[in-house]
Amino acid sequence: MAAAAPLLPLAVSLGDPAGVGPELFVHAWAQRGEAGLAPFFVAGGSQVLHEAAQGCGLPVPIIAISDPAEAIDAFAHGLPVLGAEGCGWHPGAPDADGAHLALDSLTRAAGLARDGVAGAIVTGPIAKSHLARIGFTQPGQTEFVADACGVAHSDAVMMLAGPSLRTVPLTVHCPLADVPGLISRALIENKARIVARALIRDFGISQPRIAIAGLNPHAGEDGRMGSEDREVIAPAIAALQAEGLAVTGPHPADALFAPHARAGFDVALCMYHDQALIPIKALDFDEGVNVTLGLPIVRTSPDHGTAFAIAGKGLAHPGATIAALRMAGACAARRQGTV
Repeated sequence: MAAAAPLLPLAVSLGDPAGVGPELFVHAWAQRGEAGLAPFFVAGGSQVLHEAAQGCGLPVPIIAISDPAEAIDAFAHGLPVLGAEGCGWHPGAPDADGAHLALDSLTRAAGLARDGVAGAIVTGPIAKSHLARIGFTQPGQTEFVADACGVAHSDAVMMLAGPSLRTVPLTVHCPLADVPGLISRALIENKARIVARALIRDFGISQPRIAIAGLNPHAGEDGRMGSEDREVIAPAIAALQAEGLAVTGPHPADALFAPHARAGFDVALCMYHDQALIPIKALDFDEGVNVTLGLPIVRTSPDHGTAFAIAGKGLAHPGATIAALRMAGACAARRQGTV
């Protein structure tokens, strides 16, 4: 039997260099052995990473590579970086040079993953307001990566994953007042199908159990507290069950995340942003990973922002970054058939 091809290295986009991303990726490389991380390289920003390593007091060599394939061997000896040096490290002080570096890094890393040269992309945290000033038009990195892959934004599904819980927000960055009007049977059914396929393909769950949360208190209490649960959510669940998917609900959201309830599902499909993010951040803040489902590539990101206020102060915890790298490596290995 022929030996399996080696796992492709993971491509990392730096994120805003004034945020905590550079120091967290340096910490991740320093903990690569004990964390069990697959080889990864950063797209650009060697000067930032060198200065971040020095600022953190970590003996992390920065190794320039000219091809992603070189990252496999280089990873044992230092943190591989592909591309231009970029700007210097100015933690907590975002500027236009840093925004350009963040966008260039994201563009290159996404392209390498899309073209099959990298096994996955792991995105560092960005400041969307700063990127918008230099021409970034997408709502966020999820949509940017979806565009790079030719996938409709509606088919790129955000999942938050940690050791205790996985959640998917049905609606994301919109006012709470708009949520009832955005929820539809088609939206629920489409996202649930995408989630189920991804859990099978990338997480090795043969029959994913999907719990769907209600919108209103007590899941509407049979229409006494709102009609959406009975008239929209329940029919969508019935349609999905008829397709053979292991879907339950609508569940009252106030009880869905209790320990005994979490044991009964693999992922919770929630109706709005905070319904999905509050429990994951309460339970798994330092290990939460943002995973984009429905793409032809694997994309993960630590589930936190740039944290400009603590950048460079040695306060940022690398747990979520390490978890994002570990999850990307595991999902990429499943796609490449090495596990």
